Amino acid sequence: MTTTANGAYNFKVVLLGEGCVGKTSLLLRYIEDKFNDKHLTTLQATFLNKKININGKRINLAIWDTAGQEKFHALGPIYYRNSNGAILVYDITDEDSFVKVKNWVKELRKMLGTQIVLVIAGNKIDLEHERTVPLEEAESYANTVGAKHFYTSAKLNQGVEELFLDLTQEMTDRFEQNNRSDGNQSPRIQIVDDEAPAHSSCCSGSRSN
Repeated sequence: MTTTANGAYNFKVVLLGEGCVGKTSLLLRYIEDKFNDKHLTTLQATFLNKKININGKRINLAIWDTAGQEKFHALGPIYYRNSNGAILVYDITDEDSFVKVKNWVKELRKMLGTQIVLVIAGNKIDLEHERTVPLEEAESYANTVGAKHFYTSAKLNQGVEELFLDLTQEMTDRFEQNNRSDGNQSPRIQIVDDEAPAHSSCCSGSRSN
């Protein structure tokens, strides 16, 4: 995390989860208020920027969208290092994608400890009738790992704004608390452009919500 000359906060956020759970759709809904019915397959990683204002604080978000395919898993540390927050996305109709979220949580806690703010998103709530991940199980797990849980639908634009705003508020609060407790110690430095983003491409499908 860094601050700019004009006092704005810079946070790096990473989106993690299996392929086709809707990570890119959530990001595009939040940044551009757009939704594409086709699957958006991310190759390696890409990022988008978002500037917001919360309680008079200017905040710049660099949000990294990572590939969910297993062959790209080893690249994860390249993209989530120095992250201030992580959004772990699963598809409520795909139990295996929820299991993979648990694996990501373990990895992030091992590599970054408790410094990173975690939120878990159960996406595609417009397909509630196809749910395979029990609501109580998902919320209980999030509590055990110190993460907030949100239900989202990029397709219906439900819970998306709340997810990102809550994460941003938590990152801001965490940073300010650490500054107060650390005194004159330097804050953890964040590099938001240390890797060149890859391009995104589309493949056929209809459940990228």
